Amino acid sequence: MKLSEVLVPTYVQMLKALSAWLSKAEAQLPSDGAQGLLSACLAPGMFPLSTQIRFACAQAQEGVFRLQGQAFPSSIQILLDEGRGAVERPGSLAEAQGRIEESVAVVTAAASQGLDMDAATPIAHDLPTGMIFDLTAEQYARDWALPQFYFHVMIAYAILRSEGVELGKADYVAHMFAHLRPGTAGQG
Repeated sequence: MKLSEVLVPTYVQMLKALSAWLSKAEAQLPSDGAQGLLSACLAPGMFPLSTQIRFACAQAQEGVFRLQGQAFPSSIQILLDEGRGAVERPGSLAEAQGRIEESVAVVTAAASQGLDMDAATPIAHDLPTGMIFDLTAEQYARDWALPQFYFHVMIAYAILRSEGVELGKADYVAHMFAHLRPGTAGQG
């Protein structure tokens, strides 16, 4: 199995879930309350919801392009810059939904190229802090790309829940209902 065959469906289904959560928030809260969610944080010193959304989108795009050995598109830097500046300019829910939609399109299009590096390919993953991690492509996917993506998605979920949006486990695993055996929904 190719690494992108694991990452791409995960990125797409969870970005779509994130979009659905934002739609639920917009439907459940008054317009000023829903808009204010983008500035909400879980704890002092943490990035707000708007940053978590943008960073989740950037992580998804970065993972696919890195594992294809391709240069990053400008959309990743735009997302990172917007995310870092989100305290001053959180944007709107419509912009957040647009970033998610764009990211799903970018990830899906990149994956359709069919390029995927061997799992043992060395990757030097450098961070803006100057730290560099020497990993294989498999280690990068398993130990960095997925955990970083899920971190931002889960923080977004937690912020929404802490701000009163009614979400539950079914919202988090909505993609699994396509695999539900008929007649078993009410058991256990």
